[in-house]
Amino acid sequence: MSGIDRKIILDRRHIAKHLPNTAQSNRLLRRGRSAHVFNDEKTLLRVAQAIIVGGIHTGFARGYDRYGLMFTEAIGVRLDPDGSTLLLFYGEVKIDADNQYHPIPRTRPSEA
Repeated sequence: MSGIDRKIILDRRHIAKHLPNTAQSNRLLRRGRSAHVFNDEKTLLRVAQAIIVGGIHTGFARGYDRYGLMFTEAIGVRLDPDGSTLLLFYGEVKIDADNQYHPIPRTRPSEA
């Protein structure tokens, strides 16, 4: 079965770190970490909806139930502290114990 078949609520606290040129995504880079950002907020919302409707359950990892979907066009980019970039085609929705979710652009599904 694909898609998420329970009521979930968007957790807006995590959105800014997955959008380009926000204080939160820039803070990750300043701290020497990569930032996985969507192309824009419209793409973030479109990807989240696509995963809710047709995403594949990939398991439970690091405290979150996870669903994902591969896209044919780049949905975002991984920004590295050294300035290099990598286009991202995989989207993931992480759902916490309170059924709050947030989407993330990734290179591949998360591993346990």
